[in-house]
Amino acid sequence: MCRGPRDMKMILSFGAESIERNAQRSANNAVVARAIGPSLSQAGVTNPLADPTLELHDSSGALIASNDDWQDTQEAEIMASGLAPSDPNESAIFATLPAGNFTAVVRGADDTTGVALVEVYSVAQ
Repeated sequence: MCRGPRDMKMILSFGAESIERNAQRSANNAVVARAIGPSLSQAGVTNPLADPTLELHDSSGALIASNDDWQDTQEAEIMASGLAPSDPNESAIFATLPAGNFTAVVRGADDTTGVALVEVYSVAQ
């Protein structure tokens, strides 16, 4: 149940095992997770989330990484992946993950609300 803006979030659970099958069974899986908001308006989405934040958690719920504006951290790695978000207010995380289950959590910065898209891509290292 959502009681207010602080409870508004989107959660995506994913397994690195399925990503690993597509990455030639490497011991670790490089991924780029993205939280897209402002650029959705170009696709006709109304009320896009103006400033999405992104968190990546492991299966125990521990925080692995977080990001607000993608260029603030890991800009070089994200640019090199070819998966850089088109808007500086969108979020992205580059991570090398062992096989296992993970969760990406998207929220609006400053408790804002709107429509967002969360994506996780396997990338070659």
